[in-house]
Amino acid sequence: MQKKSSAHYQREYRNRLREQGLVKKEVWILPENARRLAMFELELRVSAKQVVSSGLLPAKGESRMTDVVNRWITASLYDALTRADMFTAKRADLELIDGVSPALHIIMYEYGDLPLFLTVSGEQIVVEAMLWSVSEVNNPSLFNETVLRTHKYFPLSNISLDKMDGDDCYHMFGALSSASSLQDVILEIEMLASNVIQATEAYSEFLTS
Repeated sequence: MQKKSSAHYQREYRNRLREQGLVKKEVWILPENARRLAMFELELRVSAKQVVSSGLLPAKGESRMTDVVNRWITASLYDALTRADMFTAKRADLELIDGVSPALHIIMYEYGDLPLFLTVSGEQIVVEAMLWSVSEVNNPSLFNETVLRTHKYFPLSNISLDKMDGDDCYHMFGALSSASSLQDVILEIEMLASNVIQATEAYSEFLTS
């Protein structure tokens, strides 16, 4: 199967937003407010009731600390996520890939069917997505320098260069503690998907496709 770069998912994501009647508005904020903006954006896309039920924002009078557990493992996190609104409402799909190092395969329908992978290892949860291969980048040296200077503007996410099926590929990933609340895990998933789309737009001048 041919690998699809994040540019494909960005196009699908934009088409689906338009089909929902949503419009794009550009805003300028301080970098430290990026997390707050992402939460506000989600709230403005759906009703307040849906945002609370998704687990991204607490209901009035509730604390975000109520769902903190000792430590997630892949199986327990899978069970918890299957009951989260994101998946019960079919806004995303979840599959447990069992094996020596089990992982979760997540399809983000609202982001053009963007695939994400989540792994739990000891004290850390990592959520990642493939951006594009080095062969799809014009002037990789300049691109790498640009990424190092600008990746901090994508909240909660970083960009790495890894081997994938023998090719050098750029990945975007986010990491958080395996003792994080379920709400924070869901936020990490949503934030990574959003950042992949934004990164594809921000670095489009470097992409050949």
